[in-house]
Amino acid sequence: MGDFVRRYVLHNLWLKLLSLALAVVCWFAVTHEPVAEVAVDVPIEFRNIPQNLEISSEVVPRAQIRVRGPQRVIRHLQPADIYAVIDLSGVRPGERTYDLTSGEVHKPAGLEVVQVVPSQFHIAFDWRETREVPIQPRVIGKFAEGYQIARIEVNPSKLTIIGPKKRVDLIDAAITDPVDVSGAMNQASFVRHAYVSDPLIQAATPDPVRITVIMERSVAPSGEGTSK
Repeated sequence: MGDFVRRYVLHNLWLKLLSLALAVVCWFAVTHEPVAEVAVDVPIEFRNIPQNLEISSEVVPRAQIRVRGPQRVIRHLQPADIYAVIDLSGVRPGERTYDLTSGEVHKPAGLEVVQVVPSQFHIAFDWRETREVPIQPRVIGKFAEGYQIARIEVNPSKLTIIGPKKRVDLIDAAITDPVDVSGAMNQASFVRHAYVSDPLIQAATPDPVRITVIMERSVAPSGEGTSK
């Protein structure tokens, strides 16, 4: 018994006591570490949305997530460390309401979600549609005296757009950034972009458009230029 005590208990006793003291200090530091709380504004991440579906709501919701935890973790928190995820597997066109709880929030270990605002959000979906629409150039300026527009050439003449079906179906044409033909007497060429004002519709090929405005003499002096 004496041997056992000397070999396993008393051997390096001071080192063992020092280790024990350090362990107690660490435990005390962790269990009594100051707790902090912070609110983080984050986007809601949508996953597994069907390929032929589009979000048709103009405003995509965000969430304010309030988390609590050790002050050292809160201080080193980065914007990308916290985010909310909604699984859209199997969703169909129409309107849906989703619950947003702590279960949908991804966060660093050691933090607790204490509040999610809003707790629910509403969003609409529609089939994705692709369609070609004509490009209408926007021509402005004061024509040279005695001249008028003979014709306008646009290349390419159409723009392919993609977006929610109901919104795409409402689009009659795309327009270009304005081209100023003030003082032109023969022809003038411009390179501009064509666009659709609906923020939920995008151009499949957002390449620049070449607009050529060809002038001709008019019977009477022209006034202010207008679109043709």
